[in-house]
Amino acid sequence: MIIKSLDHLQLISKKIADKISEKDCIFLIGEIGVGKTTFTRSLINYFQKKEGVEQTQVLSPTFNLLYEYDIKKIKVMHYDLYRIKNAKELSQLGIFNENVNSIKIIEWPQFIETNVTDRLELHLSYVSNENERKLIFKGLGKWKAFNLDEL
Repeated sequence: MIIKSLDHLQLISKKIADKISEKDCIFLIGEIGVGKTTFTRSLINYFQKKEGVEQTQVLSPTFNLLYEYDIKKIKVMHYDLYRIKNAKELSQLGIFNENVNSIKIIEWPQFIETNVTDRLELHLSYVSNENERKLIFKGLGKWKAFNLDEL
């Protein structure tokens, strides 16, 4: 699928947000600046608007590794693993060890070895038109049957 604009990306994030639930996980895969954090910002701001909560600025957690968003009954854990260099460093974060029911959005998930049952992977890449992006979906678990190509 080709994402034609920021509005199109926001529409995709809303469709995904309407289907996501606790313990679901989204892997965002793509080069620096391709739109991973922009997607996350749109999804989190949509949750905030839907719940009547003030929309916050959603930044990339590249240096912090994690930003948490408590949106009434929804908890979103936004990870950026760009600076992680190996699986040992990743295990120290305990991403999948916590008992909190949360939606996990993970940028740069290349070292994750755990089998996440309900996972949606979004592969973003640049195309010749600098304002567009190519998006490939891969769903596991409940996401396998979700048809995002209709967007």
